[in-house]
Amino acid sequence: MKSTQTIDNIPTAAPSIVCVDTISSSSLPDHTQLPDSDGTFVKNFQEHPQSIVLTSSIEPIFQKLHPDGRYCIGQDSGIYWKLTEPPEQGAEAPDWFYVPNVPPFLNGEYRRSYVMWKEIVAPFIAIEFVSGNGAEERDASPPSEKDGIDGDTGRKKAAGKFWVYEQAIRIPFYAIFEPWKAALEVYHLVDGRYKRLIPNVRGHYPIAFLDVELGILLGTEAIPIPWLRWWDMDGNLLLTGDERAIRAEAIVAQERQQKEKLEIYLRVMGIDPNQI
Repeated sequence: MKSTQTIDNIPTAAPSIVCVDTISSSSLPDHTQLPDSDGTFVKNFQEHPQSIVLTSSIEPIFQKLHPDGRYCIGQDSGIYWKLTEPPEQGAEAPDWFYVPNVPPFLNGEYRRSYVMWKEIVAPFIAIEFVSGNGAEERDASPPSEKDGIDGDTGRKKAAGKFWVYEQAIRIPFYAIFEPWKAALEVYHLVDGRYKRLIPNVRGHYPIAFLDVELGILLGTEAIPIPWLRWWDMDGNLLLTGDERAIRAEAIVAQERQQKEKLEIYLRVMGIDPNQI
């Protein structure tokens, strides 16, 4: 059985609905009734700006793919995949993820979380920013191997994050970014299992069907910081909104300088540029 299905030419994983097989989805909690935070802190100061960089630079691509605006981007937002008690234990919160062909609003308000038993489309790509040693992001332990009580939280241990994305939600692309090591791993769901991709000659990972590449770019800080960035398939960096504005201002300034030089030249030649 194939692991993906095509929705408007963008392969997305068929969601795996856990623990709700015999229950009407209308009677189950939706995004307004489930917690939108587990109360944990953002792990480092780079996570928020990193998410903004990813979103701002790829939004023009998404706007072309979805002229009707039907897509959503989650930034450290919960994906509920299993009905549990407490509810947060049945959710994972990728640092960044994209879902095609779904509305960003539900009943006139922004989604608070993404609830799999209320949806028919799984996220297309999920990205995790590693703050620890990466064990959490690479944990492929199924639920049966995670029974018991977590000594830190006092809660029953949950399935590993890698297992949830691969086997429960079945997200086609999963990326693990370790900024402290300037390292990136990208996995693609093939026949129901994640296959680690090999980077291209530019060191980037092509993300099929989006016509973009994902890779690492060193910043311009005094001590350069590795940033996760998008490129097009020709290797051109996709600019953020701020970068696009700066480039536009530079083009305007260059055109103004060229016009001023031309006016000076014409006046030297005895020609009034205003009469041309």
